[in-house]
Amino acid sequence: MHPTTAFCSVLDERAQTRPITAYARLVSGTPSRHVSRPAGGPADPPGAADALAPALRRWFADRGWTPWAFQEHAWAAQRQGRSGLIHVPTGAGKTYAAYMAALSEMIEACESGENPWNLRVLYITPLRAVSRDVEKALKRPVEDLGLLDAGITIESRTGDTSSSIRARQRTRLPNVLITTPESLTLLLTQDRLAERFEGVGLAIVDEWHELMSTKRGTQTELALARLRRLAPAMRTWALSATLANLDVAARAAAGVGCAPAIVAGAMERPVIVDSVLPRENDPLPWAGHLGLSMLPRVIESIEVDDAGHPAASTLVFTNTRSQAERWFHGIQITRPEWEGVIGLHHGSVDRDQREHVEAGLKDGSVRLVVATSSLDLGVDFAPVERVMQIGSPKGVARLMQRAGRASHRPGAACRITCVPTHALEMVEIAAVRRAIARGAVESRTPESCPIDVLSQHLVTCALGGGFGADELYDEVRTAWSYRDLTREAFDWALELVTVGGKTLGAYDEYRRVERDADGRWRVQRKQIATVHRLNVGTITGDATVQIRYLNGRNLGSIEENFVSQLRAGQKFVFAGRVVSFVMLKDMVCHVRASTGRSNLTPVWGGTRLPISESLGGAVRETLQEAARGRADAPELARAARLVEVQARLSVVPGADETLLELCTTREGSHVFVYPFEGRLVHAGLAALLALRLSRRTPATFSIVSNDYGFELLCEHGYDFGAAIDDALFAGDRLAEDAVESVNLSSLARRQFREVARVAGLVFQSHPGSRRSVRHLQSKAGLIYEVFEQFDPDNLLLGQARREVLERQFEQSRLGRTLARLREGVRVVRAIERPTPLALPLIVERIGSGTLSSESLARRVERLKAGWDG
Repeated sequence: MHPTTAFCSVLDERAQTRPITAYARLVSGTPSRHVSRPAGGPADPPGAADALAPALRRWFADRGWTPWAFQEHAWAAQRQGRSGLIHVPTGAGKTYAAYMAALSEMIEACESGENPWNLRVLYITPLRAVSRDVEKALKRPVEDLGLLDAGITIESRTGDTSSSIRARQRTRLPNVLITTPESLTLLLTQDRLAERFEGVGLAIVDEWHELMSTKRGTQTELALARLRRLAPAMRTWALSATLANLDVAARAAAGVGCAPAIVAGAMERPVIVDSVLPRENDPLPWAGHLGLSMLPRVIESIEVDDAGHPAASTLVFTNTRSQAERWFHGIQITRPEWEGVIGLHHGSVDRDQREHVEAGLKDGSVRLVVATSSLDLGVDFAPVERVMQIGSPKGVARLMQRAGRASHRPGAACRITCVPTHALEMVEIAAVRRAIARGAVESRTPESCPIDVLSQHLVTCALGGGFGADELYDEVRTAWSYRDLTREAFDWALELVTVGGKTLGAYDEYRRVERDADGRWRVQRKQIATVHRLNVGTITGDATVQIRYLNGRNLGSIEENFVSQLRAGQKFVFAGRVVSFVMLKDMVCHVRASTGRSNLTPVWGGTRLPISESLGGAVRETLQEAARGRADAPELARAARLVEVQARLSVVPGADETLLELCTTREGSHVFVYPFEGRLVHAGLAALLALRLSRRTPATFSIVSNDYGFELLCEHGYDFGAAIDDALFAGDRLAEDAVESVNLSSLARRQFREVARVAGLVFQSHPGSRRSVRHLQSKAGLIYEVFEQFDPDNLLLGQARREVLERQFEQSRLGRTLARLREGVRVVRAIERPTPLALPLIVERIGSGTLSSESLARRVERLKAGWDG
């Protein structure tokens, strides 16, 4: 650990089995009893006794509540002017650990007759839906102590905030403001920044693990760097429950030049991972399904009350919105008597429906909700006692985060029930349980100098009072992600927003920032300011359109690409309803209610996640244990036949081995490789090996990959056995070969659309209108061609290429995988028929691109023939 980082491990082992505390109920507002802080813990830090105002101490005591030791440490560190990271399990009380010291300062100011500054505390959350719950939690002590009458105000400002509140906040901000990265950035585009923000004493960044490795995290870092210049005494505290690299996380939040404190409680919330498995005679299908074959078993596993409704409040998580729609629709059909007590929640569902579901979870009227990650973070639904996960969680931290939604209170065990959607996922469930037991949580890495986010930030700063180039360069470099930013790169971004760079200077729309008479850079034109504010943010994706009934009632949003393929009258399922498509007009999808059933659900892009590095390693270890007959987990007992067939037809690879299976069929020569590193790494590795093999002997390969491995197929025959050697896996020229192995120009052109949107070269929203996907793609494509032809060293082009290699192929992880394959044990086996590991790859290939009059199911059964031999 870095010597300048303070680490506070503040609870002893008795905390693991301590009863539920009253403090845990504080946020949810439900009653509970007093339990003291565990004895024998470390002494309070210097100043802990004075960390809270006496009024707040009395407030705790009057309710029989005793703060946790990690909270005392956090309050004391804040009083000492320190920034840092609070890392404790979900439901332990991080919010008040970060907030109470600042509230104490405001109380003391009121008691001394001073007027609190206009804005004292910023609470930044990645989800605007969370802001309502956070606002209630922060208001509670203020209301109970009568501090609203003393002038302390607490409000939210997100995309859901009403226009009347926004108008009031343009005149005066509250003392405590709950907001999102995008709304905070919008505030920074307003004038009078020094006057409005110079009194900020604390910025709290919630769910930091969700933000820090994304461009939204980079946007937050830049906003915090700007605030620190306006309010030099401002402290920054990040909150998280599922991080491995705490030191990097703390430094990314606190900024360059700060020695952050890390407050980590030893309190544990045991995560109990169980599963719903198929019956003995009901084998699971091959990979690639949504798991609906398990729907009857899931329904059976849900206990019901006397009214026939789910007895325990339950969250059913899926990995994609399409899967959520299908599962919710399936439950509706299977249990129509549950109508009214079940709900659907994902980011594309209309806000009113989401809020209805959230309110129902809190008051207990909604007993079961099918959801995506929209309910992963921050929201406290105290009545929820059970969580289910459909399919693989794909990551250890993601499963822990979702499990934490159950029994949301300190020290309470949280139970999550996993539902495998295919046979190999039974191994994944056992593997994730193993990974949790040893604490193998994934690290998060901040972005490194994204030029598109910097370009957007320059325009934001130019709107918010203007800037001098030297001072802003120094300020930006205090953001962790930009600590290595060169002056040349900064000046390049400045040239882009002032004159359009080397190639766009002839177009007036790219002259967004101009120098005034005082030498400061500002936005002078109102139209530029309006368009920038409409498009602030780093969240990008395929353009969405509103979906509405013909009477105007809004259902939510849907991707334009999906709508463009619909025929008039075609039925599909959305928000749990069967609707039929009428027309797409003025970027609105008009539908009418329909009857009957439909298997068609919208598909949203960017939702197919690969398994993480930690989970991949755990899967290799778990398979090895299963092959050795140590099937102590129920999932492995059910997967025993799969393991037995794999061992009989080929071999089950050990944790330090990589299996390569070779076979020849009428289709050609095959090699199946199983690194268990996730589909993105496998896609890149397959393309790399295909390139290197074709250099030795010219050939054309078909490539298929999944989370477990990949297949190379050469129709005209190829001696893979003779070609596989150490040199094939060499790390030399990895970057160059990776670039050559794929159509990087085509992929980078697609990625450039996102980069161009964030950088402000194309805009989706204009005053009174939204641009179509086709328009944005066309314009971004034209700019890409101009840059590629006339400015090949353009930094945005370079960024798009880097993002392709990292996002599409996880290049850094690809390098580690290549080294493991090169230095580890490679086991090569010739096989006569597809093995259980090979079958999912074959199914993916023949299911996606091969024409045949034979059904896919029949072909799979034919491929499996001989497994029982």
